[in-house]
Amino acid sequence: MSVAKQLASVAFLSVLGLLSLAAYSQTETHGEVWVGSWAASQQIPEPQNATTPDDLRDATFREIVQLSVGGSTLRVHVSNAFGFQPMRFVSVHIARSVSPGSSAIVPETDRALTFDGRSEVTVPAGAEFLSDPVDLAVAPLSSLAITFYLEAPPTGETGHPGSRATSYFVHGDHVADAELTGAKTVDHWYQIGEVDLLAPQGAGSVVALGDSITDGHASTTNGNDRWTDVLAERLQASPKTRDISVLNEGIGGNHLLTDGLGPNALARFDRDVLAPAAVRWVIVFEGVNDLGALSRRGPAPPEAHKELVERILSSYQQMIERAHAHGLKVIGATITPFVGSDYYLPDAAIEADREDLNAWIRKPGHFDAVLDFDKVLRDPADPERLLPADDCGDHLHPNPKGYRALGDSVPLSLFAQ
Repeated sequence: MSVAKQLASVAFLSVLGLLSLAAYSQTETHGEVWVGSWAASQQIPEPQNATTPDDLRDATFREIVQLSVGGSTLRVHVSNAFGFQPMRFVSVHIARSVSPGSSAIVPETDRALTFDGRSEVTVPAGAEFLSDPVDLAVAPLSSLAITFYLEAPPTGETGHPGSRATSYFVHGDHVADAELTGAKTVDHWYQIGEVDLLAPQGAGSVVALGDSITDGHASTTNGNDRWTDVLAERLQASPKTRDISVLNEGIGGNHLLTDGLGPNALARFDRDVLAPAAVRWVIVFEGVNDLGALSRRGPAPPEAHKELVERILSSYQQMIERAHAHGLKVIGATITPFVGSDYYLPDAAIEADREDLNAWIRKPGHFDAVLDFDKVLRDPADPERLLPADDCGDHLHPNPKGYRALGDSVPLSLFAQ
C-alpha cells in the first residue's frame, strides 16, 4: 500500500472513530440506555403449534405484544434461532395496536423498520437481528403490533407457542394494512424475540426465567394477566420503579436438567437471561417439571430422588454464579405445591424433595433474595396442595386470581432505584 493510501486510510478510520465517539457521547449526554420492554423465549414449536410451510409462503404475519415500560424510540429483534438456513424478512413494520385481541392498528403510527438502512434482512441460521431504531411513542403497558412479510417460509420454525396472545396471518404483502381482513388466527408468536426502548439512565429489566407457571398456563388469552404482567403493572404504578421492565422468559413444560418443551433452562440461560437489554435482575422459578417427571411412570428408588435433588441444586448454583459474573442480582422463587396433579401424580417422596429444595432456596447465602411463592399459593389447611380459590383445576397451575396473588407478593423494594 502506498504512503498516500495509508494516510487516507488512517484519516478515514480517525473520522469514523470520532463519529462513533460522538454517537456514544450523545447517548451518554442524553442519559439514555436500551432496555428490553417485551420478550419471549424462543424454541422449536411442537407439531400441533407449528404453522405449515404453505401458511408462511407469500404471507403477512401480525403479532401483538404488550410492552412493560414506554418510550419514544424502539427497536425489534427478529429471530431465526432454530432455523436451519438463512431466513429472509422482506419487510417488517410496527404500529400501535388498537387492542390486544384485534389485528387492527392505528394507521398513522405505522412505521417500516430498517436493518442497517435496508427494508429487508436475511437472518443467518441460529441468529437474530436487531432493527435500526425507529421513532414511535408508546405508552407503558400498551400493545404493539409487529407485522412482517415473507416470500418463503423458514427452514425450521422459531416461535413461542405459549403466547396467550392471538396472531394473524394472510397471504400477500399486507404489512401496512390497517386491519388484516379475513386473516387466519393462531395463539402463538413466531420469529420475534424482543422489543427494546430507549429509557433514562438507570432503567433496567427483570427477567423471569420459568416454566408454564411463568409462561401463564390457564391465564386469559389476550388478557395479559400472568403474574409477570401483574408485576409490570405494579412497577409502573410506582414513581420509583417506572423505568423497570419485566421480561417473561417462561416456557411451558420447561426443565432445568433436560430438554423438553424448549431447551433446558441452563442451555437457554445466555440467550434468555444474559442477553436481553439492560437486564439487572433474574427471578429463577423452575423445578416443578423436573420433580414431577420422576414419578410419572411410578415410584422411584431413594437414590434417584437424592440424585435429582442434588442435580437441581447444582443447576441453581450454576445460574447464580453465571448471573453474578455478569453483575445480575438473582432472586429465587420457591416451588409451588402440586399434590393432586393428574399429570404428574406426585407421591410423598416427591413432596419431600420439593420441601428439601424449597428449604435450600429459602436458606440465606444462596440466592440474593427469595420470593416464597409456595407460601403464597399453598392451602394453609393442606400445605401440599394449592389453595382451591387459586387453583385452575389441575392442581398444578394457578388461575388468574392465583397469578394476581403471585404478582402482588413480589416486593417492589427489590427493584427500587
